[in-house]
Amino acid sequence: MIPIILISAVVALAVSSSVRALPSNPDLVAQLKTASTLVDRLKLLEDSDLLFNFLEPPSTRISPPSIGNGIAMTIGFLGPCGMNTPHTHPRATEINFSINTTLRAGLLVENGARFIDIEIAPGSATVFPQGAIHFEMNPSCEPAMFVAGFNHEDPGSSKSHSAVNFGLPPNIVGATLGGLGVVEVADLESKIPDNIAFGAEECLARCGITRTNQPTLQRQPRVSGNAFPEGAAPSPTVTVTETVTAAMEYTTVYAPSPSQSHY
Repeated sequence: MIPIILISAVVALAVSSSVRALPSNPDLVAQLKTASTLVDRLKLLEDSDLLFNFLEPPSTRISPPSIGNGIAMTIGFLGPCGMNTPHTHPRATEINFSINTTLRAGLLVENGARFIDIEIAPGSATVFPQGAIHFEMNPSCEPAMFVAGFNHEDPGSSKSHSAVNFGLPPNIVGATLGGLGVVEVADLESKIPDNIAFGAEECLARCGITRTNQPTLQRQPRVSGNAFPEGAAPSPTVTVTETVTAAMEYTTVYAPSPSQSHY
């Protein structure tokens, strides 16, 4: 297995484990947001705060220098056949630049719009408009790397297949899917992998990769309004955590292997 760092507000390899962290100094974040001028913001920062190490990211959610500047950035490493499943950024437009391999990307901006299926060759970039559903997949048998920029310091990420749809009340989800029962909805939800997932079967077969069980715990919180009836929801079997930093999430991930699970 090859350890790889994924730094991103979204982004993907085949499988992952991660840990969500709150800002280590929320008071500083609040002060930076309310500072009257850039000079006042800089007075609150040390010189070292102005640097961000993507290979050894800190545990804070928001990088102090980005506050008030409306920018964020991610660097992603995708393993062979790794995919960042369909998602949106509710507060930002993304520009995605492929570094070393050709990525497959898909884009759907709204109801009635045509689906756009494109290839991002090395040295090329594409734009995902704010709120548009999109995905990235590495269709090669080699690791891929990309850089994404955002025009908001906290772009956010919403997984359209699980966080949005399956975070609704189960009876509403079932009705939307043609009248499925809540037990069937629970069964479907339990099989949907987190945003970091194995990609298309054709790629897996070509690269000699066997699809293994994948984490399925990046779900919307269940409260009284959207809870499954007692006995309907399956018990979780995999522990998955997530770390967020500077409007950039990072996870430790592993290049997929035909014979091993990677959590």
